Amino acid sequence: MNRPIRLATVALTASAALLLTACGSGDDESKDNDKIAGAEQEGGKKSASPSASPAEDAGRPKIKLPDDLTMTFEEPRTGDAVKKAVLADNAERMRAVNAAITGTDPKGEAVGYYNTGKALEAAVTWVGKFKDADLSMTGDVRYYDRQVTLKDKKTATLSFCADEGKGYTKKKKTGKVDKTPVTKNSYVSYNTQLVKNDNGTWQTSQIISTRGAAQCQP
Repeated sequence: MNRPIRLATVALTASAALLLTACGSGDDESKDNDKIAGAEQEGGKKSASPSASPAEDAGRPKIKLPDDLTMTFEEPRTGDAVKKAVLADNAERMRAVNAAITGTDPKGEAVGYYNTGKALEAAVTWVGKFKDADLSMTGDVRYYDRQVTLKDKKTATLSFCADEGKGYTKKKKTGKVDKTPVTKNSYVSYNTQLVKNDNGTWQTSQIISTRGAAQCQP
């Protein structure tokens, strides 16, 4: 692969294969303030007030991305408040992982807040891979064709696509950007499962992605 590590896509799966590639010594070598907040808590739950919108809840972690990274989420037309909440929390989840990677959330507080179960394990592993490679992210990533299905009051599935054609990795130490040409593998399909926790947050519990998926091609 031209790119040393792809953006937060294909490695963010709940598969056993990914989890087996995790650096087992990472926790032992890292200081406490380098650990992802919530990763050692059951389900990654943290206290917060119930809310349908992240912006309305002062208890939610505030996520800030670096000025050179833009994440755009296309909003499907829906009059369903629950579906809107699922979409909003999913967007925050994706932003949370990239904030941890780029260093604007070094403790990964938001990663632990918006992920649980296998998705949390995978997110922690993926953030660790960037840290070990001394890499960050830059550019523009677009998320589109976002479709929510409500299974019951506390379970939902969400599928969507990502366009990483203008998203790149860069070396933290030198700031050098690894720009690569756009190919079919710049487009990624995601299938996720979310569960609503007791605080009212829709946490991602499983995430599977397919790079170069036909349904996401322009």
